[in-house]
Amino acid sequence: MTAASIPRLLALVVSGLLVLTACGPGDQDERSASAPGASSTSDTQAPSDKATDAEHEGHELPATPSPSVKPKPLRAGERRVTLAMPEAYTPSAPNGVGTDDYRCFILDPQLGKDAYLTGTNVLPGNPAVVHHVIMFKLPPEAGAAAEQSDAADPGLGWTCFGNMGFGRAPGEQLDNAQWLGAWAPGGEEAVATAGFGTRLTKGTRIVMQVHYNLLAGTEPDISGMQLRLVPRSADLTELQTFLIPAPVELPCRPEHADGELCDRAAAVADVKARFGQGPGSTNDLLYFLCGERKKSGPVSSCVRTMNEPTTIRAVAGHMHLLGRAIKIEVNPGTPSARTILDIKPWNFDDQGARPVDPIHLQPFDTVKVTCRHAQWLRDADPAFETQREDRYVVWGEGTTDEMCLGILTITRP
Repeated sequence: MTAASIPRLLALVVSGLLVLTACGPGDQDERSASAPGASSTSDTQAPSDKATDAEHEGHELPATPSPSVKPKPLRAGERRVTLAMPEAYTPSAPNGVGTDDYRCFILDPQLGKDAYLTGTNVLPGNPAVVHHVIMFKLPPEAGAAAEQSDAADPGLGWTCFGNMGFGRAPGEQLDNAQWLGAWAPGGEEAVATAGFGTRLTKGTRIVMQVHYNLLAGTEPDISGMQLRLVPRSADLTELQTFLIPAPVELPCRPEHADGELCDRAAAVADVKARFGQGPGSTNDLLYFLCGERKKSGPVSSCVRTMNEPTTIRAVAGHMHLLGRAIKIEVNPGTPSARTILDIKPWNFDDQGARPVDPIHLQPFDTVKVTCRHAQWLRDADPAFETQREDRYVVWGEGTTDEMCLGILTITRP
């Protein structure tokens, strides 16, 4: 994706925006929005016409997906809203090549007043093809741009490699990303620590970005989500998401270096052909953020400098299937250096955010992400069944491409 997003986000709840915690007492009845793009959890609701057609073709598609894991009880003041795509979507390669489809859909929780989001629970309708899901905040002033993107692209939703395709400037997207939550296989409901939440203004909608892995098939999908909401009057501390992406420069192994895509230029051209010039250029654009390109190799990193007081509340990392290890450090190389995330070996199916004791940073403090990737992992992983041959790997959106991303859940004064 672009420098502003990632995600596979991952088998995760890379909810780099919602701290995963145990929730408190206070169960309440579920309430659901009743509008286009929203559906109740009632088992009796009829599916849309398109979904019914898909079922006649032999596909079992619920009008509203059911949670794969029982949601945690609601806490005092929270209500739960369940949203779903209004009809089935059948994934395909948008550019006619590649094995990945990133598609964005607008969902409306019908917020008549400002509120805080205190939890997300993604409901993948067809887990076989849903590789990961990211939820973006769609403020009222950006609604026209989203509707234009939707109308300009035939079918439900629109192609959106990287982020939504519009919105904030790149710097803002990194320092205060518009993510609301994320999911990948193995992910569970993400619930914010008591007293914290993400503010949603009146009229805010949700853009649900779904990454479909075409290597797993092209069956139709109706995915959805559950949101935990509390009134704005609760006066919670606002959570934000801070991203630290790093470029990837993983060459072919010497004994496999005769492949056509072992040439870096050819590999970059392949990424651009599959995802477009913009998302396909992410790896090179990241050098404006992280400094000049260093010698290629299995290890990549990037350092970001804080420009205002910031408190880290949770941390997560994201790579793909060639990932071996990821580390996130605060003020590396100084007497105050500390490691706040160190995953080795990397587990693609465990990318959830880890809560941390508050880490207070000041302007000019630094945070560094370091990733290690390995080509030999493609020799055995079933996902590489049709891509066993080495290729020069750079940042790419696909299941069998790579990323290096640090994700911080933060608060600011």
